[in-house]
Amino acid sequence: MLLWSRSSRAALLAVFGLVVVVVFVAPIATVVAAALAGSWTGPVPSDLGLGHINDALSGDNVASLTVSLQTALIGGGIALVVGTWAALAAKEAPPWLGRITDAVFHLPIAVPSVAIGLGLLIAFNSQPILLGGTKWIVILAHSVLVLAFAFSAVSAALVRLDPAYRQAAESLGAGPFRVLTRITLPLLLPALGAAAGLAIALSMGELGATVMVYPATWKTLPVSIFGLTDRGQVFLAAADTTLLLLVTLVALVLVGRIRGRAALR
Repeated sequence: MLLWSRSSRAALLAVFGLVVVVVFVAPIATVVAAALAGSWTGPVPSDLGLGHINDALSGDNVASLTVSLQTALIGGGIALVVGTWAALAAKEAPPWLGRITDAVFHLPIAVPSVAIGLGLLIAFNSQPILLGGTKWIVILAHSVLVLAFAFSAVSAALVRLDPAYRQAAESLGAGPFRVLTRITLPLLLPALGAAAGLAIALSMGELGATVMVYPATWKTLPVSIFGLTDRGQVFLAAADTTLLLLVTLVALVLVGRIRGRAALR
């Protein structure tokens, strides 16, 4: 619906701003306030300080953050490689096979993440492929969960890709591998950067499947946060959550800069 009057546009912007504040800003601000609070018995926190932040930056909490970063980078990288390969293959496949591939790679977002975790735990908890009790089952779970988003991002970019570039390269004698590495993949770099950023963000916050499969030696930060809240240590959990938000934001900014440079090229 088009709004022509200045008052109607202002009212719409006010409603939109209120929704953003209530849905996004207020929860994050509450978590940050709890991370800085020494106690919270009234309407606002009291005894503000960095005590809980310092605790979040030491011991098992930092170890869990390191595990989350490693899992996000490795799992996201695997998902990006597999999703890109699948998107390229589906584009060249017959239409019926492309539709099946699209359905299969979107299946992980159509079922609860807990079901994915339980399925992986059952499937890889015995020989010949024994991953249960190792970090690799956690990385595999994260890869499966973010695979659909990597596949979707690359598939959408391939649809918009001008075939004239490929045709021109082939007319000059370039083979399929040279066309892929010199033409197609460089043109897909912005989409690959977007897919990588989304994969990292989703992996950093993943909990459902991770709880089902993680070993004691490979505990991600969301699992640690869940454990802290379960034990009633809400303020330390808020500090860990704040740290998780900051690290995820930094990772996304770095990926965004790489993506921007790729777009300029």
